[in-house]
Formats: sequence, C-alpha cells, structure tokens
Amino acid sequence: MTSVEEHGTVEPATAAPDAPGSDPNGKRREADRDGLWRVLAFPGIAWTLVFFAVPFYAIVCVAFGATDPLFGEPVPSWNPLRWQFTTFHEVLVRSMGGDLTAVFVRTLVYVGAALALCTLVGYPVAYYVARLAGRRRGLLLGLILAPWWINYLTRMMAWLALLQDEGYVNRALEAIGVIGAPVQWLSGNPYTVIVALAYGYLPFYIVPLFATLDQIDPRLIEASRDLGMGTARTFWRVTLPLSRAGLLTASVITALPMLGDYYTNTLVSGSPETTMIGNQIDLYLLGGPQKHLGAALVLVLSLLLMVLMAYYLRTSRRETQEAS
Repeated sequence: MTSVEEHGTVEPATAAPDAPGSDPNGKRREADRDGLWRVLAFPGIAWTLVFFAVPFYAIVCVAFGATDPLFGEPVPSWNPLRWQFTTFHEVLVRSMGGDLTAVFVRTLVYVGAALALCTLVGYPVAYYVARLAGRRRGLLLGLILAPWWINYLTRMMAWLALLQDEGYVNRALEAIGVIGAPVQWLSGNPYTVIVALAYGYLPFYIVPLFATLDQIDPRLIEASRDLGMGTARTFWRVTLPLSRAGLLTASVITALPMLGDYYTNTLVSGSPETTMIGNQIDLYLLGGPQKHLGAALVLVLSLLLMVLMAYYLRTSRRETQEAS
C-alpha cells in the first residue's frame, strides 16, 4: 500500500471547471449591459406610454363608457369594471352588415388599388436603384427620400393646382386631344383618391423593398444565368421569390397608414361617395355629439389592423425559418 509519506508531497487536486454562467465578472458585465439597455429604452417606452397607450386607453374608455342622456355627449368610464359594450357592439354590427360595411369595403378597395399602383411604380424603381444604378445609386435614393423632407400637407396641396378644372393636367390632356372638356378630378372621383394615396405613400413602399433587393447575393443571379436562364426567367425564378419578404414588408408599412388616412380623401375629393374609414371616424369624433361611435369605430379599425399585423408577423417568422 502506497502512503503519502512515500511520495513526500501531495499533488494538489485539480479544481473543477466553473459551471457555465458562474463567472461573477461575466454576470456583472451582463447586468451592466442589461442596465444600459434599460436606460436607453426608457425614453422610447415613456414616449409610447404617454403619447400612445394613455390616449388609446382614453378612446377605449369613451367607446365603453356611457352617454349623457340630456346632451348626448359621451361620458368616459375610466374603471374597466364599469365598461359597457353596447356602443361597440352596435358599431361592430353596422360594420359587418350595416351601413358602415360599404365604407369598410370602399376603404379596402382603395387601399388595394393604391398598393397595386405602388407595386407597379415602386418595384421597378427599387430594383433599378438596388441592382442597376451603379454610381447614381446615392443620388437616386436621395431623390426617393426627398418627399419626406416636405410636409405631407404641402405635397397634397400641390395636387389642387394640378387637378383643378383649369389645372395643368386638364390643359395637357386637352392639348393632346385626349379629352374635349375638363375632367372634374376633385369632385368625388375615386381614381383621384387612389392615385393620391399611392403618391403620398410611395416612398414608404420603395425604401424597404430597396433594402431587400440590395441584400440579394449577386452570385445567385449570376449562377442562374450561367445555367442558361435568361433575364426574364432569372427574375421570375430567383429575384422575385427572394424579394417576397420585402414586398410583404413594404405592403404592410404602406397599407397600415393608408387604412386610417382621412386627410388625403378630404383634400382631393371631399365627397360622401368616396368616404373611407378615417373620414367616418373624423366625422364622428369632430362633427357632432357621436364621439362614442367614433371611438368604437377606432377600436374596430384597430382590430382589423391587428389581424393584418398578426398575419405579417406569422408570415415573416415562417420566411425566416425557411431561410435558416
């Protein structure tokens, strides 16, 4: 039997490696990093709470509140335990099969047509700037972003000079013999509303689509052409599928503000024949003692937007999983 005395010394035991995450310095650094991000996120969270969450809760309290029997004004119910759902149910029924159904359908048609127009105009522009512009890319991208430097109100006001009965559009069409009399573009014309919506939100469509097209690996396109596929087949088989996520993002970013837009329609039409959801909400909230109906309609529109956002998030997650 070998004893300790025979060896004279005792070898120190090898210390067991620390378990993952047991390093106190690492934990401290991680805590400091988390604390830094909390500090940086605080202004954005505070802004969201003050200017979005609180006003939205006020709208909810008006929609689920009572109505003054004498003056017909809404009485907000700040206590959720006292909420009444009569007004919301009424607006929901009117939206799904009553007089508000036509407004919702018209809004969806206008937004769908404006999105189609944005695709026809925006995809070629985004593709050219991302893939073919070369040294002119920065200049062209700056021109695309230039409308954001001008107030939306100012840009829409320019349409009045263009589309008046004696405006430049009618003069040009008469000069080339397309029309014989001025077209009343600003008198309840749905095509004017659709074009104005597309014009106003086109930059929102181009920028995310440009970012997606710019990230496509050029080697994939070169490989497709090396395999004998022409330019058209390469676009349909390679470029378009790879830009599908960008198309979806651009459509969502553009469609969401379009669905709640009311000023564009008011400016270029102002006719009850082209009323959209945003115009109906504006009428209820500012045009009379029916603010509770307007607040309830805001909630119905919010539910519609939440459905669209849920579809977008689910599709984006599936695209990410397939790409990985």
